[in-house]
Amino acid sequence: MSRKKVDILIENVTIEACAAEGKALTHWDGAVVFVPFAVPGDVVNIRLTRKHHNYYEGYVAKIVTPSKDRIKPFCSHFGTCGGCKWQPLPYDIQLEAKRQQVEDQLVRLGHLDVPEIRPTLPSDKTMYYRNKLEFTYSSKRWFEWGVDPDSVPAEERVGLGFHVGKLFDKVLDIKRCYLQKDPSNDIRIFCKEYAVAHGLEFFNIRENHGFIRNMFVRTTDTGDLMVILCFFHEDREKREAMLSALAEAFPQITSLYYVINTKLNDSIGDQDCILFKGEETIRETMEGLTFRIGPKSFYQTNSGQALKLYSVAREFAKLTGKEVVYDLYTGTGTIAQFVSKNAAKVIGIEYVPEAIEDARANAAANGITNCEFFAGDMKDVLNESFIEEHGRPDVIILDPPRAGIHPDVAKVILAASPERIVYVSCNPASQARDLAILSEKYKITDVQPVDMFPHTQHVENVCALIKK
Repeated sequence: MSRKKVDILIENVTIEACAAEGKALTHWDGAVVFVPFAVPGDVVNIRLTRKHHNYYEGYVAKIVTPSKDRIKPFCSHFGTCGGCKWQPLPYDIQLEAKRQQVEDQLVRLGHLDVPEIRPTLPSDKTMYYRNKLEFTYSSKRWFEWGVDPDSVPAEERVGLGFHVGKLFDKVLDIKRCYLQKDPSNDIRIFCKEYAVAHGLEFFNIRENHGFIRNMFVRTTDTGDLMVILCFFHEDREKREAMLSALAEAFPQITSLYYVINTKLNDSIGDQDCILFKGEETIRETMEGLTFRIGPKSFYQTNSGQALKLYSVAREFAKLTGKEVVYDLYTGTGTIAQFVSKNAAKVIGIEYVPEAIEDARANAAANGITNCEFFAGDMKDVLNESFIEEHGRPDVIILDPPRAGIHPDVAKVILAASPERIVYVSCNPASQARDLAILSEKYKITDVQPVDMFPHTQHVENVCALIKK
């Protein structure tokens, strides 16, 4: 895609609507202009920075007249962190913008024939709704423009927080985050202060050296708490001292893990998570079911909304108790077990072996006997011989990663020819692409957006399909 840098100031333009990726849009000189952190109705001056073939990108240089709908952001990090870009938008406007985003992806870009899209299901919590956060240590934290890092005391040049948008090596030191309930903030602050006080080297993300590199905090509605500290190399004395201090300061930690990650990225899916103290898993409950969650387990990040999301999936499946259901990308088997009482048999498939172990343990603990779980890459596991062995599905429920499904998986689904498909997606764009393939044999009958992430542009979407 051709683009070039520009430096153009346009004045007194009115923001027209919300747009993709959490941005807002207006028009200038016959082209669309995209800017972040703006609200429809704002009259603004915009500094254009990039020109593409048929649109511009820029930023708001000045709010001339704020929109009547604009509200004050509640977080002091707003505008720099970038994690909750829609804080100035009233929640009802956020919900409609998400419904519109789904419509744009499925209809305008995907050219799909869909029924009227239902209003977005709101989240009961719009703050402290996440059950998992990852924080990154940085030896050179992000400073606001105009601040000379050399003028700041050495102990204040380090940070523990979130990556600044589109800057892989820049970390914003977070003072207070409104995404996760207590004691998440206190744990993060303690871990930073301990590392500074004991001279532990924060990780240099660009040069790849240092000692302590990132941490995960997972909470549940049952009150369980998991913390994972990740180190770049082993130093047993320093590591054990920090973990012991953390365990003593927060005795409510249910599971305390550590990881020695020598790779050049922070993902721990391929790393050994070693239990330092406490239980191997934490627990979450949903509609009478209990799910154990390990350090690598996937579980919907907004626990309260997960119940609404899965309830929609079960409604769209229209189960009578006689069906064979395939739950693809099953994770820890949450959807599979959630629908199991309404099905004859449920087959769950997931590529993370540890998640499948959790799924099997969850099913056993919940007394569910009609679910079977299998680990492996979906395109390799889900083939005709597998279907012949385990039964042809009457209903397929799929909840893939953001990238959507592999074309080979789509082919197998079409060949399996279930009566119904329920497609749960965290990315309506990839969902639209996959639905276009499935539309060869299926018709979309229902579309329900669900808000899992208030104050962000992200939306979960559930589509019901029946065989033509």
